[in-house]
Amino acid sequence: MQSSVGGCKMSLGLLFNGLLVSIIAALLWEYSKLREHAAVLQEKLHMPQKSQDFTQDPMDYHIALQTLHEDGTRMVCSSKMHTDRICRFDYLCYCTEGDEFVFFHSNSSFMLPNLGSRRFQPSLLDMSSVEDHNTQFFNFLELPTAALKFLSKPVFVPDVTFIFNRFNPDNIMHVFHDDILPAFYTMKLYLDLDEKARLVFMEGWSEGPHFDLYKLLSSRQPLLKDHLKDFGKLICFIKSYVGVSKMTTWYQYGFVQPQGPKANILVSGTEIRQFSKAFMVKMNITRIEEADKDADNGEDESKKDEYIVLFTRLTTRLILNEGELITALAQEFQMKVFKVSLEEQSFSTIVQLLSDASMLVSMHGAQLITSIFLPRGAVVVELFPFAINPEQYSPYKTLATLPDMDLHYFSWRNIKKENSVAHPDRSWEQGGIAHLENEEQERILASKEVSKHLCCRNPEWLFRIYQDTLIDIPSLLGVLKEGMKSRLRFKKSKHTSKIHPGRVREPQCQTSVQSTDKAQLIISWKIPWNLKYLKVKEVKYEVWIQEQGENTYMPYILQQQNFTFSENIKPFTTYMVWVRCIFNNNLLGPFAEVLVCRT
Repeated sequence: MQSSVGGCKMSLGLLFNGLLVSIIAALLWEYSKLREHAAVLQEKLHMPQKSQDFTQDPMDYHIALQTLHEDGTRMVCSSKMHTDRICRFDYLCYCTEGDEFVFFHSNSSFMLPNLGSRRFQPSLLDMSSVEDHNTQFFNFLELPTAALKFLSKPVFVPDVTFIFNRFNPDNIMHVFHDDILPAFYTMKLYLDLDEKARLVFMEGWSEGPHFDLYKLLSSRQPLLKDHLKDFGKLICFIKSYVGVSKMTTWYQYGFVQPQGPKANILVSGTEIRQFSKAFMVKMNITRIEEADKDADNGEDESKKDEYIVLFTRLTTRLILNEGELITALAQEFQMKVFKVSLEEQSFSTIVQLLSDASMLVSMHGAQLITSIFLPRGAVVVELFPFAINPEQYSPYKTLATLPDMDLHYFSWRNIKKENSVAHPDRSWEQGGIAHLENEEQERILASKEVSKHLCCRNPEWLFRIYQDTLIDIPSLLGVLKEGMKSRLRFKKSKHTSKIHPGRVREPQCQTSVQSTDKAQLIISWKIPWNLKYLKVKEVKYEVWIQEQGENTYMPYILQQQNFTFSENIKPFTTYMVWVRCIFNNNLLGPFAEVLVCRT
């Protein structure tokens, strides 16, 4: 009996111990999952745990919450137009459930510009560098700070944040042209958008294949829109900049008119090359020519091994006789030929090769944006499939021919239909036309050139651009030879920075009347102040003379610093005279103050 009772007690003890072990195991598992979740958040933010949000420090959190209640949101923006506007916010919030930015109003809130309802015509600003695109508009809803008591507990982001939209992070051309280059120079505009600024991408895309390139803009891990849901229902950015500069973009994609260079390009090759140099440093890449210069080994540049880089594509827009082309290039130019592709090599490996290449040859495609890393004087040869007019699709020509980019651009176009292989049965995104009416298919098949069109689903354009091509090697070599000739001419000329002249100094006019119908203007001036510090090959002066009350003027180009004008000069007449300096035929200085001369 006792043994039986003892056995019962033993069984209950074992049962209790088993339950206890299970409970502890469950608690440990739960704790480990919480630690794992915290680690994920920590990794996303790359922050010390204490600064992950102000909830870790009650005093800091209390100050942030009190500031939000008392001061609300504050906003100051640049520019009069939504297409050029960038806004700085204090305490801009984002509601993850409603997918809305929130401006909290208090008695201390302000917003400049205060547009009222005009803020929605069509938006406060563009979130992307692609101008006036209706998927990229930014706005916010408004609430009084009193509404905070009814909302979820806010989470504060202490970093200075830079909030904008990536336009198409799956495409390497868009990554650089639309996102990284604009972001790089936007961060130069504002001192607090430095290496520690947090980039926040709000377009809703996943990371994409080129996310590591975005990471080079800041030492902080960028945040995606989806990441914000992990932090809470109401995220408040203590200091943020919204929008991105468009000053570095040079191309428009044809949403309103057929694609082509922007009407007013504000960037030059100087800024592109400053960016590419900085980006190469971030990738730990040094140009061979720069390394040699630093070593000061006296090596003659002409003796360096020159080589050609051929970009290839693995699935679409193929070069069908690639091997034959590589052999022909090597034999014709007595150079090594390196074949690269974005699918097979790392981006840094490709950039390292391009940074000292003599020539880049590639089918039209996003990979050609890598020409920003080519050295000065390199040749860019862009290949186009049958029926594609190179003049109508010119983002890389525009890039290569920017002032001071110093690349030699050439295009080659397949003019033989029999050298093309089309793919009418593919999906429409890769040029298939089987889904179209028979009449439309026949029209496209018979066409010899794609007509100008808008972006982005023109079936004839897609059909032709995704053709594979058998390269006519003799005709291509003719183009490449011209390219190499222009490279040799460039190597013989020394690259100089483009410095513009200052104003001419102390302009003066004297007048002389010889008779009732003859008079003279004697105009003189001193050289611009910066000229004596520069080595300039050619200096000229431009003079404009306008009779008072007239709409036209007489222009003159002179080499001396004084001149007597008598032709068409009338006595007893008032003339307005402007003078400026010109360096090397095309570097114009500002006009000096207008001279008012009475004969």
